[in-house]
Amino acid sequence: MANTKLELTWIGKDKQPKLEPRILIEYPDKSYGDRNTENMLIFGDNLLALKALEQEFTGRIKCICIDPPYNTGSAFEHYDDGVEHSLWLSLI
Repeated sequence: MANTKLELTWIGKDKQPKLEPRILIEYPDKSYGDRNTENMLIFGDNLLALKALEQEFTGRIKCICIDPPYNTGSAFEHYDDGVEHSLWLSLI
């Protein structure tokens, strides 16, 4: 029996966006909980946040929950709602 490989494919998958280096800035007035844990809750663009974490945390991340916008028919403040699913995949 042949070894079958599954792969996610979508339009624009091979077009990598050019990203500038980013840093994360903590706002102490928005911080909550035990400061001695390594847990973080980051608000912002998913891809930019992951890129900011990449160098320090590669191979150390146990779980990431990305909450993408869903096509609800309502306009959101920071992004267009009602985008094709293949485009959402390329954006995240």
